[in-house]
Amino acid sequence: MTIDDLQYFLLPANFTKHKWDAAALLSLKNQWQNLPPSWGNSTDPCGAHWDGVDCDINSRVTQLVLSTTNLKGTLGSDIAELSELKSFALAGCSFSGRIPGEIGNLANLSFLALNSNNVSGKIPASLGNLSNLNWLDLADNQLTGRLPVSTKSTPGLDLLLKAKHFHFNKNQQTGSIPPKLFSFKMVLIHVILNENQLTGEIPSTLGVVKTLEILWFGANCSPLVNSRLDRNSLNGTVPSNLNNLTSLNELHLANNLLTGPVPDLTGMNLLNYVDLSNNSFDPSEAPKWFSTLQSLRALGMENGKLHGVVPQKLFNLPQLQQVLLKDNTFNGTLAMGGNIGQQLQLVDFENNQISAVTLRFSYKMIIILKGNPACVGALSNTSFCQLVQEPQELIPNSTSLPDCGSKSCASNEKLNPQNCECAYPNHGSKGVLLHAQVEILYSDVDLQGLKLPLKKKDAAGGSWVA
Repeated sequence: MTIDDLQYFLLPANFTKHKWDAAALLSLKNQWQNLPPSWGNSTDPCGAHWDGVDCDINSRVTQLVLSTTNLKGTLGSDIAELSELKSFALAGCSFSGRIPGEIGNLANLSFLALNSNNVSGKIPASLGNLSNLNWLDLADNQLTGRLPVSTKSTPGLDLLLKAKHFHFNKNQQTGSIPPKLFSFKMVLIHVILNENQLTGEIPSTLGVVKTLEILWFGANCSPLVNSRLDRNSLNGTVPSNLNNLTSLNELHLANNLLTGPVPDLTGMNLLNYVDLSNNSFDPSEAPKWFSTLQSLRALGMENGKLHGVVPQKLFNLPQLQQVLLKDNTFNGTLAMGGNIGQQLQLVDFENNQISAVTLRFSYKMIIILKGNPACVGALSNTSFCQLVQEPQELIPNSTSLPDCGSKSCASNEKLNPQNCECAYPNHGSKGVLLHAQVEILYSDVDLQGLKLPLKKKDAAGGSWVA
């Protein structure tokens, strides 16, 4: 039974708005499975404190947050009746079917997370009507078609001028990235589009969104990912204005068909993660920015047509943890200097043309030189050349809603499924309002859980010359 059925057969003429909210949730309840037990205790979701439902002092539903709760069903159009809804999160459930276009009528919505379900069809252009939306996460579904942008008669994602998060990765989106999707009026922080089927060039309009911190168009540098059929195939040159994005922390462009010169990232001093692996850039020596990005923690440019001598200053970067530069043609002596960054853990130059290695002091990182001429001579029996490694990949933070698992809170606190944090609820006569802020900001992006091989590190010192 839909809300329309309830309107004509059950509701009196003086039915108030908060009762419309209750009726809408009752209708959705009939379409969903595996609901929390509290949803069966009463027909008043605000007065009875249904799990996942928060209300304001007028008993209007403002939050519907049931992520990772094993819910199953379809997303009915009745959700549009919750006109005061600000947060709607069903991440990590088992919803299927299409995203109803009526969600675009929720004028107060600021947080929408439907990631990690099985929803299909196209992204509704009506989402462009959500003028207060801050967070939009539709990742890890079965969504198809092009990314919708506005026309003279229809809305589109480009109208979401308050949005900070566009998470559309792990879907089946096709076509090119519309240049109109980005403008200088936007305040986007995350644009995540990897593991789709996108083609065409990276639009230069991306370079005017100067608030960007994470840009992810490519798959991780991993053989397991390389074999996937659902990665993007972006081509052409990287826009020259990309280095206008001076707030960028992470740049993922690996495993595409990009051509032209290696992107100039000079001046992007907040970058801590860069992966440009497995594209078709012009052959070149190591770009100057290899040695100047002081915040860099992870650098990947495997199979990047790089040649010449590896710049020694690269290893002096104070935050650097991983360097993955295998399958290039670097040559000469790998001289890491006497001021190696103390956080450096992994240096992978497998399958290059390096003929010698010079280390002035003892080191603690793993160095991989297998497949280099240096391994033919005096270094042949060292761990540099003997170490058999698992495939390496750069692993950044996840930006989708977390899986809270079995985490529980104290009896006087409530778990917020959006960030897995416990918060003290503000109990009023009309509902529960979490003090925890709805918006999740990744202002301190760290590389956690680095995937390092479990091999004993060689602690030799001195100077090695093949």
